[in-house]
Amino acid sequence: MDGLLSKLRSLDAYPKVNEDFYSRTLSGGIITLASSVVMLLLFVSELRLYLHAVTETTLRVDTSRGEKLRINFDVTFPALQCSIISLDAMDISGQEHLDVKHDIFKQRIDAHGNVIATRQDAVGGMKMEKPLQHHGGRLEHNETYCGSCYGAQESDDQCCNTCEDVREAYRKKGWGVSNPDLLDQCKREGFLQSIKDEEGEGCNIYGFIEVNKVAGNFHFAPGKSFQQSNVHVHDLLPFQKDSFNVSHKINKLSFGEYFPGVVNPLDRAQWVQHSSYGMYQYFIKVVPTVYTDINDHIILSNQFSVTEHFRSSESGRIQALPGVFFFYDLSPIKVTFTEQHVSFLHFLTNVCAIVGGVFTVSGIIDSFVYHGQRAIKKKMEIGKFN
Repeated sequence: MDGLLSKLRSLDAYPKVNEDFYSRTLSGGIITLASSVVMLLLFVSELRLYLHAVTETTLRVDTSRGEKLRINFDVTFPALQCSIISLDAMDISGQEHLDVKHDIFKQRIDAHGNVIATRQDAVGGMKMEKPLQHHGGRLEHNETYCGSCYGAQESDDQCCNTCEDVREAYRKKGWGVSNPDLLDQCKREGFLQSIKDEEGEGCNIYGFIEVNKVAGNFHFAPGKSFQQSNVHVHDLLPFQKDSFNVSHKINKLSFGEYFPGVVNPLDRAQWVQHSSYGMYQYFIKVVPTVYTDINDHIILSNQFSVTEHFRSSESGRIQALPGVFFFYDLSPIKVTFTEQHVSFLHFLTNVCAIVGGVFTVSGIIDSFVYHGQRAIKKKMEIGKFN
């Protein structure tokens, strides 16, 4: 038994030295104190990393199909009235959303950016006692009103009771409204007068649209849009204006849900138009993103990068539709962010490395200082130190 204990004692890698042989120095005390502070700071830093989740980033090919892309926006036009702005969206698959109104909200603002209370009726012009019926006569007593669509009706029993109904029927036919005052409904509602009353106002338009997850564009432009000879056009004649100022400020623009750390480069972007006509274009590359938090909650979203371009008029002629256009395309690469905790063994390994590393380095420094002091002292004793 004594032999076994003796063999184990011979394996001791930490031989003990009698305290009577210790030589403690001032420099050693200073180095010990400094190294202790360094070890404490590094330990606290490592502990914070262990207690907080870290995010791991991976790239992979996006194989998803048939999904929808949600576009959230909040855009302010300080020089365009709400009554003339329309939102359209279309993609390369051929699907179109013209004059989108669902989940879209508009706020009239004055020249100082203050919100103006919205009236219940869109317009409030003159009223006619006997509106024009679709059969050509005037509305008589005890007769149900059914306004004329002026040849744009899809069926004989279709009624256009408001100016908006007539303009929508014209849009579906691919016709433009040259003079709203020639339409009984628009004249009765004071369509042109309402536009003049809003002169000098701006508009804040916000909401979201859901489109197919393919390349496409959406745009804000004045006038009703329709297809004419397979060309997308906007009817600007009813507004009887020579120019449209599409200066704008993008308060918010995102593709999908918010997730921690996302940066939307167009938030708070602003542009001021100096020419009479022009089309401002944003070319966006959308990167599909999946974010998984520490509780395994998955957020499907997107990031994007953007470049900008402005097309102005030439020689006083309109070369491009006035408006703000967002052309987007999707990246084939998906980015995945995953939150996770550092394992305890990894934390323990790093702590041991910190303690051992600082202890070793401080020992080397202490040895260097100690032997340096002894060498200098010995030379001073024999008178060879100058």
